[in-house]
Amino acid sequence: MPTPPIPDRAERPFPVPILMYHNVARAPRDARVYRSLYVAPGTFARQLALLRRAGYTGLSMRDAMPYLRGEKRGRVAVITLDDGYLDNLENALPALLSQGFTATCYAVSNTLGTYNRWDEEKLGVRKRLMDAAQLRQWHDAGMEVGAHSRRHPHLTRCDDATLHDEVAGSRAELEDAIGAPVRQFCYPYGDVDERVASAARLAGYDAATATRRGRARPGMDLFLLPRVQVARHHWLLPFAQRVFTTYEDRRA
Repeated sequence: MPTPPIPDRAERPFPVPILMYHNVARAPRDARVYRSLYVAPGTFARQLALLRRAGYTGLSMRDAMPYLRGEKRGRVAVITLDDGYLDNLENALPALLSQGFTATCYAVSNTLGTYNRWDEEKLGVRKRLMDAAQLRQWHDAGMEVGAHSRRHPHLTRCDDATLHDEVAGSRAELEDAIGAPVRQFCYPYGDVDERVASAARLAGYDAATATRRGRARPGMDLFLLPRVQVARHHWLLPFAQRVFTTYEDRRA
C-alpha cells in the first residue's frame, strides 16, 4: 500500500476534517444513481484504521466541539453519517467501537423505522432507516444522534413556519425517541442560507454541518461547517489525500 500523505506540521492542529458518510454497505446492483453514497464495510474499517495509524482520533461532533471552538488542540477527524440508515448500526458501529472512535448519525426524525422517502424514486433503491429502538442502541453504544430535519426537504424552499417545524421539530422528536439531548444539526442536501442557519441557531443546536467542501478550522462559523465527502471509490490513498492534506481546502 502506498505511504499516505503526512499532515503538514505548519497547519496542525488547525484543520479538522469532518468526514461525511451515508451508507456503510455494498452498493446494490440495481441502484440507478448515487452509488458513490455507499462505502463498503471493509473499506470503512480500513479508513478508520488508517486514521488511527496516522495518529488521529475519530470523534463525534459532540466530542469534537472543543477542537472546533479552538479550546483544545490535537489530531482529530470528525465522523458523521447522514440520514440514519440501519447499515450504520449494523456495519459502521462495530468498526467504530473497534478503534475506540465516536461518530454522529444525523437522523430524519419523521421517518424513523421506514425508508428513504425523499430519494427512493430517484435512486431506485429503498433503504432501511433505524427505528427509535435502534437509534437508542446507537446512542447507548457511546455514539451521538444529530438532527437532519423531520422529512429531508430543501430547507431554503420552506416558508418560515415549515422551516421552524423541520429544524426545531426534528430536535424535539429525536430527543423524545432517544431520551437524551440532541445538539447537532445537518442541512439536508447541504441546502442552507442565512435564514436557514439562523433557524438552526434559534433551535438551540451547538453547530450545523453542510456539504461545502473543505476542512473545518477554529474561528469558522459553527453553523456553516464544511465537510469532506467520502465516496465509494475513495480507496486509502484518495481518502488520505482528502483528510490529511490541503486537497479539499483548495476545492472549497
